[in-house]
Amino acid sequence: MSRIHVAIATTDIPKAVSFYQTLFGTEPTKLREDYAKFEVADPPVNFTLNRTTDADNVGHRGAQHLGIQVEATETVVAARSRLQAAGLETMTEEKVTCCYAVQDKVWAVDPDGHRWEIFVTHEDTEVHSIGKVGPPKEQSKPETAEEPCCAPECCT
Repeated sequence: MSRIHVAIATTDIPKAVSFYQTLFGTEPTKLREDYAKFEVADPPVNFTLNRTTDADNVGHRGAQHLGIQVEATETVVAARSRLQAAGLETMTEEKVTCCYAVQDKVWAVDPDGHRWEIFVTHEDTEVHSIGKVGPPKEQSKPETAEEPCCAPECCT
């Protein structure tokens, strides 16, 4: 099953979790001090909350990025081929640790700057992320609470 992924920033995880539990009518499937994930069946969405401590930073409020969760790496590879064939710049990440999971993904940015990922999750992990997400050889800067979860500066 494929589903849309939406990641938003919040300054208060418990308050946001309470709101989205009511909105979606379900409990989070993953809950950490700085992160919460809801895997809603109807409508099918992977919805995540990422804590930020900088409420005035517009770049980290609202939607951080959008995505489509798929079931297999082959689907990610096919999406990359489709995007590149259309002349779009992409960025690929393999076995990246992001949002407490190991994932393969491809990124592209729409004409208005909205970052989209198509990704598959291989396994859960207790680690939020390993470095700031970017091309694999550039993953060296640790992520901080002020930086968006797993959303690279790519493809612009």
